[in-house]
Amino acid sequence: MNSSSEPTTSMAACFPGTDEIVWEGTAATAADVADAVANARSALAGWQTTAVEDRIAVAERFAALATDQQESIANQISRETGKPKWESTAEAKLVPAKVKLAVQAYCERSGSQQIDLPQGTGRVVYRGVGVMAVLGPFNFPAHLPNGHIVPALVAGNTVVFKPSEMTPGTGELLCQLWHKAGLPHGVLQVVQGDGAVGATLVSQAVDGVLFTGSYAAGCAIHRSLAGRPEVLLALEMGGNNPLVVHRAKDLDAAAYLCAVSAYATAGQRCTCARRLILIDDDDSNLLVDRLVRHCETLRVGLPDDDPVPFCGPLISAAAADRVLDAQASWLDAGARVLVAVCRDPRNAALLRPGLVDVTTMNDRIDEEVFGPLLQVIRVVDFDAAIGQANRTAYGLSASLLSDDPALFDRFRTLIRAGVVNWNQPTVGASGRLPFGGLGASGNHRPSGYFAADYCSDAAAMLESGSLSLPATTLPGIEVGGNTP
Repeated sequence: MNSSSEPTTSMAACFPGTDEIVWEGTAATAADVADAVANARSALAGWQTTAVEDRIAVAERFAALATDQQESIANQISRETGKPKWESTAEAKLVPAKVKLAVQAYCERSGSQQIDLPQGTGRVVYRGVGVMAVLGPFNFPAHLPNGHIVPALVAGNTVVFKPSEMTPGTGELLCQLWHKAGLPHGVLQVVQGDGAVGATLVSQAVDGVLFTGSYAAGCAIHRSLAGRPEVLLALEMGGNNPLVVHRAKDLDAAAYLCAVSAYATAGQRCTCARRLILIDDDDSNLLVDRLVRHCETLRVGLPDDDPVPFCGPLISAAAADRVLDAQASWLDAGARVLVAVCRDPRNAALLRPGLVDVTTMNDRIDEEVFGPLLQVIRVVDFDAAIGQANRTAYGLSASLLSDDPALFDRFRTLIRAGVVNWNQPTVGASGRLPFGGLGASGNHRPSGYFAADYCSDAAAMLESGSLSLPATTLPGIEVGGNTP
């Protein structure tokens, strides 16, 4: 609630590519954000001193409610992102599943440890960091912020959450379920708005900032925290992810995994393959032929379409424009189109997937094009393939499709990426593993199972049950009387 005379601003979210309003509300003012952080600070001591078993019990009640409300969560995701129902349902199922994994990770990675020392008992105790700002993305508006919020709350932190302005309703729904689960007042709050609201939140007296989004936004947050080393920062950013195929016997399987890697979620996953790197031989030509057919036959459409589409629209018509502009710039620089990414006439944000050979393109730009557009790069041998794969400032996801285990041994050793797969797509990371990237993809604070690490601070404690003089005292200090 705005407690000042600062004017409020209404905001709305629309179904992608249309003017159909699917959520309406009010953007947080600077005063609203400050109040939310102050409330989170006031609630911190009570939540930190709540027994971890009781914090886990609240999280488990949230998981039960999220399971019961799975259809409502999925519907809201589809309404705001345009995802097909099968995909939004899959995301909704991840929400309660994260609770079990977060509790396991907390107990495994943040459990108290005790050792016997000559001077007493040594103990490692993990405590919450404090007030956490969570900034969520639009592409997985429930799953990805939930991956920060759940471990943060279990560890005893309080949270102020700003959802993406493109998907505010999904974020609001998650917070409502937490409150119904019995989360105390002030422990989790949502502030709605655009990037300016996010910047205001980061500028407040928070103890940690947990971000998932683009490299540009992550860098802006990093710069804004210059001179504030006391603020923990966990960045999950983008990727220009390579997919290498060599000595793969089943070309149908390889082509399928290439299509899934590049075009899942309309290419709007940070782990989507952006560059397909092939050794220039007969097999690579056959693979490209199969991938061209996938591009031509892959179903794109709207959530309620029948038959069910593989992927829906991008988050907005402007996002689709950026993909089309990238393709045009590549062609101007010498790339060769194999299948042109193109706009579907039914919706301004709906794109058919594209495949462009950029082998002879001059000065390839190292950028993440967030949409269904895959580059093909042909090289002379496997060493050159690894060199091309590492020709990026990013380092999130990389995959090798090959029947040769020796190639993967070399690949996993030399590739610069935080998620490295063999005969698996670049997308679809496991929640039981760490998730994060190197270079421009992150700042060495992986999420996933390892989110427990950045949600707790380790405290070293030396303890003795009674007060007594040591057997040997230090020189120059008299005991048992006054010093002359």
